[in-house]
Amino acid sequence: MQDPQDHASASASQEPTKAPPTADSGWERQTLERLAFAHLNEQKTARRWKVGLRVAWLLLLTVVFWQVFTYKASISNPTLPHTAMVSIVGEIGSETEASAENVMSSMRLALEDSGSQALVLLINSPGGSPVQAGLINDEIVRLRALHNKPIYAVVEESCASAAYYIAAAADQIYVDKASIVGSIGVLMDGFGFTELMNKLGVERRLMTAGANKGFLDPFSPQTEPQRKHAQAMLNQIHTQFIEVVKKGRGDRLKETPEMFSGLFWSGQQAVDLGLADSLGSLDGVAREVVKAPDVIDYTQRENVAERLVKRFGAAVGEGSVRALRSSTGLR
Repeated sequence: MQDPQDHASASASQEPTKAPPTADSGWERQTLERLAFAHLNEQKTARRWKVGLRVAWLLLLTVVFWQVFTYKASISNPTLPHTAMVSIVGEIGSETEASAENVMSSMRLALEDSGSQALVLLINSPGGSPVQAGLINDEIVRLRALHNKPIYAVVEESCASAAYYIAAAADQIYVDKASIVGSIGVLMDGFGFTELMNKLGVERRLMTAGANKGFLDPFSPQTEPQRKHAQAMLNQIHTQFIEVVKKGRGDRLKETPEMFSGLFWSGQQAVDLGLADSLGSLDGVAREVVKAPDVIDYTQRENVAERLVKRFGAAVGEGSVRALRSSTGLR
């Protein structure tokens, strides 16, 4: 006779066994879920960037149009007699507000206006690029002959070096008695660290194609022929500067040995030397010389729209690339 317990054990052993869930199946499910959520997040991010870019461009266009209409409205009744003014402030360079491009376009706009009786260049600059100053100087001469209108320079704090290069082309130069005027010279500056490198045991490894390609490198020694070449170039530019000043000032100059040495003088001294014509201010020149006391500023400055474009340009560009990569699946 079979024991009931043995029968139960045999029955249990005959039932099929169920395999427990493996860790592999759970890992696959979690991975698929993560991929799906990541894809959804990328799509959401791409949509947000697209919407954000559209809104940003719309805002920029709105600001641009607002600036344009505001600038036009600021020149009220430009056909009435007035004194046109263009500011030359700060360093003169191709990437500054006092660049040749900005100043020349402002001068053209001012002199083309039928109501402008004369143009005043309001200068407050320590100098800058001789190339940019030369371009402005030439344009002053051209525009004065073209429009037959006087062009005056009024100096505030300083009119030195390249700034005086520009002022020399004006019909008259007016200064404050304490203004800084002059510095008729040219410089090329830099540093040399060769002796220090020798003491520290540092070796400079500079490879060039051309024997003189790296002669301005501060970590390489400068040879005597290189120094002479640089000095000859500076002397030539200095001679050009002197010729421009003599041509612009003419017989009014009272030349001294120091006049073209790079020294600068006060406004009163500049008048005594013939580097300037008289003491005066913008309002005084407009009222007493031009006989048109209303002054209209034609200076083309970087407006709000341009500042916004520069500020957000990098961010917008980065966002565009990110959105493009998300939509195309690139990494």
